[in-house]
Amino acid sequence: MEWINSYIDRPLLDGAASGLRAWHIRFGQHPERLEPTWHLAVLSLLLIAAAHFLHDSGFVLCASALAMLALPSVWKLVSSFRVANIYSRREYALHRTRAFTKREAEWSVRMTVLFVSASLPFFAGTADPTGMFFLLGASLWFVLTVPAKFYLQAAEPPEPDEDDRLFQRAVGFG
Repeated sequence: MEWINSYIDRPLLDGAASGLRAWHIRFGQHPERLEPTWHLAVLSLLLIAAAHFLHDSGFVLCASALAMLALPSVWKLVSSFRVANIYSRREYALHRTRAFTKREAEWSVRMTVLFVSASLPFFAGTADPTGMFFLLGASLWFVLTVPAKFYLQAAEPPEPDEDDRLFQRAVGFG
């Protein structure tokens, strides 16, 4: 257990925290917007791949499935832009507490998701080429989005400070 925690879980949590920090500093966006943006980017790439490999009813089925998968992320992004774009100490403390709770309580869930993500692409073989591409796309979607969601939720959020563009805008320096 300690080996899994030291060499798999902890580096992935540190990588997710670094990604949140880079997203927040580089783009000046709230850290909670990274996960739905990543999800929409993956779905966009899968839609491009579906347009390339699938035709007629297979493409329509895939495009409608991708559109349904995109709706929660679009809703999350739209609702996050309705509120103020200020990442304050209070929000940081709230996100840090939530991340600590998820980090401690959902360790086994993260490991299960990683195991399923590692094995899922191997089950995408069928005799029908359209079904094979659809299952391969579904497994790629799962592999690229679900572990990222769990690790971004459990990662340490970036700390707002005076060098932060959002902090400067909120205080009036930006």
